[in-house]
Amino acid sequence: MSEFLLIHGSCHGAWCWRDVIPALERLGHTARAIDLPGHGQNPCPIGDITLDAYADAILEAIDTPAIVVGHSMAGFPISAAAEKAPEQIARLIYLCAYAPRNGMSLVEMRQEAPRQPLLAAVDKTADGLGFAFRDDKLAEALYHDCPDGTVDYARDRLCVQAIKPQATPIRLGPNYASVPKSYIRCADDQAIPPEYQSSMTKGWPAEDVTEMPTSHSPFFSDPNDLAQRLDRIARGLT
Repeated sequence: MSEFLLIHGSCHGAWCWRDVIPALERLGHTARAIDLPGHGQNPCPIGDITLDAYADAILEAIDTPAIVVGHSMAGFPISAAAEKAPEQIARLIYLCAYAPRNGMSLVEMRQEAPRQPLLAAVDKTADGLGFAFRDDKLAEALYHDCPDGTVDYARDRLCVQAIKPQATPIRLGPNYASVPKSYIRCADDQAIPPEYQSSMTKGWPAEDVTEMPTSHSPFFSDPNDLAQRLDRIARGLT
């Protein structure tokens, strides 16, 4: 079976995959999640957090070629990792994530979306180097269809997100292009507009795009269905 490496999105950490890892293991796969620099149990000064540092952390976590799943903003670092070392990555899977275009930053891609639902849900830090989710917007923006207790669980673990890696234009070329890719859209996403997820995957082969009827956090709202979809992608059944 396959080896999965699971990469969290903004302000999150490896903790958000707590229900998906055992679900994948029950299907016969190996699954791990890591904390990117500055997240979870991987402390780093906010000024030192870069897109390259994210990509390097992903590659350092891979021993044998892995299927790398990136949620939300992690679409950028998993793509950067593929450009650096395509031989380490069996497939990229974007989970309601930014599917980057060469020369653009995540900030620029977010601004070109038809709607900006996250603007009211985050506040910049006083030093301007990061942002954090507003407590009163957590459920609405991220977890509105998740089980009771999810917001409390996340609130205790969410961290400040460094802006620098999201403001850095990505450079993608033949290495990135050579890696197989899949996308899982979330139809009830209140963070990245579903219509923008559709536009980011315009022209992708139909078999490489699937859709879940969930919020921006399917790892909490429906981890078993998510694991089954990842399993089908790994086995080439989509």
